[in-house]
Amino acid sequence: MMARTKRSRRSYSAGEWGRNRVRVFPDPKTGRYQIEWRENGRRLTRSLKHRDWSRAKRQADEVAAGFAVHEPNGQTEAEPEPLTLGTLLDIYGDEVTPTKSERSRRYDRVAMKMFTKVFGRQRKPATLSQRDWDRFIRARRAGKVGPSGSPVSDRTIEKDLRFLLAVLNWATKSRDEEGKFLLDSNPLRGLKVPKEKNPTRVVLSQAEYEALLQASLAMDWRFRVALVVAHDTGHRIGAVRQLRWSDIDVDRRTIRWRGECEKTGYEHRTPVTAEVLAVLEEARRRNPGIGDAPLLPAPKNPSACIGRSLARDWWDRAEALAGLPPKRLRGWHSLRRKFASDLMNQPLKVLCELGGWKTAETVLQCYQRADEDRLRQALEERQRAISR
Repeated sequence: MMARTKRSRRSYSAGEWGRNRVRVFPDPKTGRYQIEWRENGRRLTRSLKHRDWSRAKRQADEVAAGFAVHEPNGQTEAEPEPLTLGTLLDIYGDEVTPTKSERSRRYDRVAMKMFTKVFGRQRKPATLSQRDWDRFIRARRAGKVGPSGSPVSDRTIEKDLRFLLAVLNWATKSRDEEGKFLLDSNPLRGLKVPKEKNPTRVVLSQAEYEALLQASLAMDWRFRVALVVAHDTGHRIGAVRQLRWSDIDVDRRTIRWRGECEKTGYEHRTPVTAEVLAVLEEARRRNPGIGDAPLLPAPKNPSACIGRSLARDWWDRAEALAGLPPKRLRGWHSLRRKFASDLMNQPLKVLCELGGWKTAETVLQCYQRADEDRLRQALEERQRAISR
């Protein structure tokens, strides 16, 4: 008896040549493992109907040894083994994660590693319980799990657990090759997700914006363009920095925001201000382009858009040039909150369309903030209405 694993192409062979040799390997189209053996001089292949590498190797050893529950000649059928957490995450990673944005795909991979580390790849997802839920929360808060190795906030833990819930919910609606649901029910449904009691949501003031705008004159032209577009459209810097010239319609004075560049996946068009048109004209002079050429090309690669880290570095430099004192979480997203607060008197439907929000609830809970001046103005207007 001998066994070996090829490195060039994932496959596993067990048994001896000319006697009981069998091989397992993934189907290049479906990713499900196949088992191959010879019978009466003929090469036969059959699907094992799963993507679990460890299980496939074990089956190859069993078949080669003559103790397999499933015989290659089809005399008996193997009982399907219970779904493991590792297999479920692999399937989700193969079928769902590729449909997400690049940033979301990276997060999915990190989250999968965390949950398999805490619960184990061989854990049956149907057996997850409140104790496992609480154990993950404690480990994450203590920094015992996660890429940074540091304690994280409840907001981050909430994001992690909502990912796990999404995977389990997806499994209750997805069927295997036999037509059965991967999971009968979500074992963690209804459990309380940690919520950050007083999340810090910084809103950039008008004075701070004007100081940054003045500082942008001494910086790379791309920063000024990004700053004005982000301020006047209320969109995330991730969507702004990935704009292409094909997204700009100068004649109609609109910008198309592509779904693949939006966190919500919502594709839409919005009108632009005269200030945005002015910086777009400046961008055209600095960086003439057509079609899918980047509006804000990377300095070292004109065919690519500027990256997240460069945009963040520019913001930090602009704050220093503007003489703004350091303030935690005052970054590009504070412009989006400023946009929502500046348009507080507009109908929520209009604001959502302009800023690309899917629901008004998100705007009310996370973005709009009534400052003291607005509160005082509201009281004065009320008093005038009473006095009439």
